[in-house]
Amino acid sequence: MKRIVALVLASGSSLISLTSCADPKYFKSWNDCSALNELKTYVKEVTNINSKYYIPKEDRIATFDMDGTFLGELYPTYFEYNLLEYRGLDDPTYTEKDPSVVSAAQNIRDFVRYGVKLPDHFDMVHAYAAAKAYSGMSVAEFDKYVKDFAKQAPYGFTGMTYLTSFYKPMLEVFDYLEEYDFTYYVVSGSDRFICRSLTEGLGIPSNRVIGMDVELKASSQEGEGVDYTMGVDEYLVRTDNLLIKNLKTNKVKQIEQEIGKVPVLSFGNSSGDCAMHNYCMSNQQYKSKAFMLVADDDVRDHANLIEGARRQALWEKAGYQIISMKNDFKTIYGDGVEKVDFVF
Repeated sequence: MKRIVALVLASGSSLISLTSCADPKYFKSWNDCSALNELKTYVKEVTNINSKYYIPKEDRIATFDMDGTFLGELYPTYFEYNLLEYRGLDDPTYTEKDPSVVSAAQNIRDFVRYGVKLPDHFDMVHAYAAAKAYSGMSVAEFDKYVKDFAKQAPYGFTGMTYLTSFYKPMLEVFDYLEEYDFTYYVVSGSDRFICRSLTEGLGIPSNRVIGMDVELKASSQEGEGVDYTMGVDEYLVRTDNLLIKNLKTNKVKQIEQEIGKVPVLSFGNSSGDCAMHNYCMSNQQYKSKAFMLVADDDVRDHANLIEGARRQALWEKAGYQIISMKNDFKTIYGDGVEKVDFVF
């Protein structure tokens, strides 16, 4: 059954239907641009059974990064960073504060509010701290925790919440691909369960979400799972054991382990997605294509234009198709959303 994406606005009173099977004009939020034309040409070519580039339905695999690709990266930081900042510094229920959690949370606050550079390799500093910060929460408790925090308005915007901060044009890509029988997966560096919580309202099945993972255990479990049988009254809880930070080549390994096929389409926005793109472009069986979204719109979004220009030059050289938020998107977040100065 084809999915109709409906995004609930921050007011909670309106729904925006992004596409329907009866409406062939999928891309109402896009300008006429080379990236969109490349995508449409590619999709129609590989779904035409008479084309030499035809791809059977079961092999039409597309992978999407999340933060900054279809969910607002909300510069200068990520949702999961903001969540850890709250957990470590402001959450009154977090009483037994781990020093590494507090330290990482303060690093994030100093970066966001005062422009202090994050420590080197902070992606891993954050990952280990996040594993500790939510340890002991059940899967259901953590899902509620994420969704409750996501009801807030993000830094630097009015008219939306974290939970509705999706790029409308990219959601239209989801629906277009689904109409042409592609199966798309979320492959993010963020925590898998955070990604599931944020994308649940889009109708993306949880088994098509791949992300950073911590080890789970049964609520009364002692010892290894091979020696312990979970009881009917037990439930799964998070531990502080980080299994994988799903960035760069780790994304490729997870795609192979969980999907078992090389993608034919790949969408991302950062250097952490290059390995996934290269894996897609290495597909020996089918024609493939990779897209990089550049955050080059500092009017409707918070963007680092200098860094964006540098990245774009590198990505063009690598053979990735560039999506420009400034030039290609008619709207980013939809009507009623406004970029404002950061208020803390």
